Parts: sequence; structure tokens; C-alpha cells
Amino acid sequence: MARKNRRFTTFSLSFLDIMSCGFGAVALIFLIIKHGSDHDVEAENQDLSAEVNLLQEEVQFGREHMVLARNTLDTTSDELAEAQGLARRIMEQIEEVKGNLAEVDSTTDEMDIARLQKKLKKLEQAKKQLEEENKKLGNNVRKFVGDGDRQYLTGLRLGGDRILILLDSSASMLADELIKVIRTRNMSDSVKRNTEKWRRAKQTVNWLVAQFPQDSQYQIYTFNTGFQAAIVGTEDRWLNVDDRDQIDEAMKSLDKVVPQNGTSLERVFHAVNNMSPLPDNIILITDGLPTQGMKAPRGNTVSGKDRRKLFRSAVKVLPKSIPVNVVLAPMEGDPFAASEFWKLAMSSQGSFLAPSKDWP
Repeated sequence: MARKNRRFTTFSLSFLDIMSCGFGAVALIFLIIKHGSDHDVEAENQDLSAEVNLLQEEVQFGREHMVLARNTLDTTSDELAEAQGLARRIMEQIEEVKGNLAEVDSTTDEMDIARLQKKLKKLEQAKKQLEEENKKLGNNVRKFVGDGDRQYLTGLRLGGDRILILLDSSASMLADELIKVIRTRNMSDSVKRNTEKWRRAKQTVNWLVAQFPQDSQYQIYTFNTGFQAAIVGTEDRWLNVDDRDQIDEAMKSLDKVVPQNGTSLERVFHAVNNMSPLPDNIILITDGLPTQGMKAPRGNTVSGKDRRKLFRSAVKVLPKSIPVNVVLAPMEGDPFAASEFWKLAMSSQGSFLAPSKDWP
């Protein structure tokens, strides 16, 4: 029997194999592409998560600070309200005071006004009187406190427009006893400047200057056989008490003075007589009668009688009508000094003081 011819069909086995392989390749490519996409998506998700976390932290930080800001705002609002209330009360008090003043002004009669004016006039007179007394007594241009803050009634006349202090700087100002003077004058200058008697004399000057009226003038001379101003170069002029720096300079200059040589009152009194204008008050700080006049003595010693003659000769040179206030630190072996200086103070209408060793 003859074989039948086989028909050709497009859905043969070979065609199906080819299609299966193609679908498999497509599935494989899809799987590969999907895997890569998941990886990229996962990475993007991680980045976005980090940003979200950061934003959440910023939000949380902002919320916390917002709470703090709200608390601060509440506190400020309370303080503002309190301040406004206080201001309102103050304004009410001001208005109340204004009302009281207006009421007082409206009720005050002419008699009350006259009485107040009379009282004011009395107060002005009392003030003027106190100012005049302050000018007389001085206003303590320098502070000076003695041992134990003691105050002294001296009787010294410290007023005047031009006050002259004469400070004895002879060798006798080193000590109160003659033997101590002889011993000390052979020592160094630093020892001489710091002896007890000389320091007491400088403190006396310091105390006196502290009592001068502020509107007055002054000058300080140190003298032995010669004389010089405390501030060298100012011998021909008066210094102002209200210049405190200049007063401090004068006090520092006294600290450099070394007591030495003899005493010539006549020479320094001649210098006083040549001052222009003349002083109207002299304060003499010394310890005894002079040992020479305008010239040095011939011998090495001067008797008590000769010293009295030298003193009286010097007093004749002194300008008249100028009060001389004497501060005497008595020296051993000079018994006539106190009586002679007392006579000078009384005749010139000055004062005489022989202070204790702890003054001023």
C-alpha cells in the first residue's frame, strides 16, 4: 500500500522548542532586570530613610525649642504685664501727688508764704555765717591725724591771707639734750633726718598746713645760719593753699632737709622784711635763742647773755604789726628761751605754745 504524504504544520515540535527557548530567555532577562531594579530601589529607600530620620530629628529639635520659646514668651508677657501695672500705679501716684500739690497751692495763703520766706532767709543767713567761720578756721586742705586720732586746742592763730612758717633747721633740732646733739651731728644724713625731734618738727608743719584756709597763701622757710624755701626757687613768691600737689611737694622737700649748723634769726627776719607783700601771720617753730647774727661768732661758744642780745637784735629787724606765733620745743641749757619768745608772741599779738613730745 502506498505511503501517504505527511502534511506540513507550523506548530511542529521544532517550532515549539524554539518558542520555549525564546520565552526562557525573556524570562531570564526579566529576572535579571528585576533583581537589579530591586537593588537600586533598596539603595534609594535607604537614602530616603536617612533623610527622613534627619528631618524627624530636626522637627523634634524645633518642637523642643518651640516649647522653650513659648515658656520664655509667657515669662516675658508676665513681666511686661507686671511692668505695665507698676507703671500704671506710678502714674496714678504722680497724678495723686499733682493733685495734692494743686490742693496745697490752692489752700496756701499769703501768711504761709511770708512765713516760709522768712524761714528761708534765716537759713541763708546761718549758711553764710557758717561759711565765714569755715574761712576763719580752715577747711583742712590736707588730712592729718595724730596718734590715737586726738584733737588739740592749741590757741595758735592759723588764719590770714599770707601765712609764713619759719622752721628752725639748725643742729640743735636733732635732739632735746646737748650731749645727744653732739653725738648725732657726727652721724650720717639719713640718721639726722630721722631723729625723733626733727620728725616731730616736720609733723608740726604738716599739721599746721592742714589747718590753713583754702583761699589763703603760704610760704615755708627753713633756716639755720642761712635760709631757703621748702620748694627751692620760690623764695620770692607766695604759694596757693588750694594747690595740693604743690603742698605735697613742699612736704616731700622738707624730708630731704638735714638739720645742721647754728641759728641766725636776724638773717631770716631780714628775709621776711624783704618779702612783697609782707606776711600777715608768722608761725615760728624753733627750740631756742639764736647763736649768731648776720656774722658768725668769733669763739666756739656763745653765752646765754649773748644769745639774748642776738635775739633782741633780730626782733628789731622784724616788720611791725605782724603776729608771731611761736611753737617752742625747749632745748637743754637755754633757760631764757621760753620767756623771750613768750614776750615776742605777746608784743606782736600772737600766741606761744610749748607742746608735749607727742604733739601733734
